[in-house]
Amino acid sequence: MLLGNMRTTAQGEPSPVTGLTGFVYGDIYLKHDTRAGHPERADRLTAIVNRLRKKELLPKLVAIQPVPASPEWLTTVHTPEYVDRVEANCRAGAGYLDSGDTPVGVNSYAVALAAVGGVLSAIDAVMAGKVTNAFCAVRPPGHHALKDRAMGFCLFNNVAIAARYLQKQHKLTKVLIVDWDVHHGNGTQAAFYDDPTVFYFSTHQSPFYPGTGNAEERGEAKGVGFTLNAPLPAGSGDAEYKKVFKEELRPAAKAFQPDFVLISAGFDAAQDDLLGQMKLTPEGYAALTRIVKEIAEESCHGRLISILEGGYNLDALATSVEAHVRTLEEPPSH
Repeated sequence: MLLGNMRTTAQGEPSPVTGLTGFVYGDIYLKHDTRAGHPERADRLTAIVNRLRKKELLPKLVAIQPVPASPEWLTTVHTPEYVDRVEANCRAGAGYLDSGDTPVGVNSYAVALAAVGGVLSAIDAVMAGKVTNAFCAVRPPGHHALKDRAMGFCLFNNVAIAARYLQKQHKLTKVLIVDWDVHHGNGTQAAFYDDPTVFYFSTHQSPFYPGTGNAEERGEAKGVGFTLNAPLPAGSGDAEYKKVFKEELRPAAKAFQPDFVLISAGFDAAQDDLLGQMKLTPEGYAALTRIVKEIAEESCHGRLISILEGGYNLDALATSVEAHVRTLEEPPSH
């Protein structure tokens, strides 16, 4: 599936281009074979790309091509033994990794490297001024992946690795992660639970898989106060989400003053999703995107990357991503 007609980032570009939105995608992401009937399937990305093409959004986006991430970046979050185990199990055609909901195929390790690498390329493009923000249409997703264990469709924790990359490669100090997936990002929370340099905010359906994310979970040791969970009951929609973002996320982010903002952008809180029981509309996702974008504009020159997590009703996923990308493209609010 070729994107076509998209702007591409120029090598050695002499002057920064600002006000543009990047789009990470590569056909390699279709090669993670989860087998028939699994909700996390290649059709998700096909639906997104087809929708953006149909709505003539692709020509406005800067194409960012994924390259495989170096294992050194994976081990900023995961143990070397786990990385080796993922590679060995995938290449051996093990079928599943650690849990029955996380299928892998012979290409899954390479695809997971490309997922992380695509996100890191997006960060580089933002830091170089080639784009202001970017959406990463990658798979497999990542926010359930723990340092030494796969779970919940996730192999490597894309957003957690991105935060460490920002700190180590680009020397930024403080990173805000906003997770609006319908499921709590237990892997991301665990990675930074005692770390005051990464603020993790999650709003999610509760009670629900994976069972973490209570409001009382606020961090430990030096990280106390840098984890903020806002669980919501099944059936919550646009109004409930916007209230949480305005009343809880915005003041916390203003106090934190991040140097970069990352979004774990799950679209499985959308109405009619196959796995979630929430009622977010495309307009709701646009509103949430606008709030997070304003936080980035106020604190860090608009520097923001969103990374696809869940979203399993193809129509709801595609229309929600369209609304999200359109909002990323909007000019600054001030």
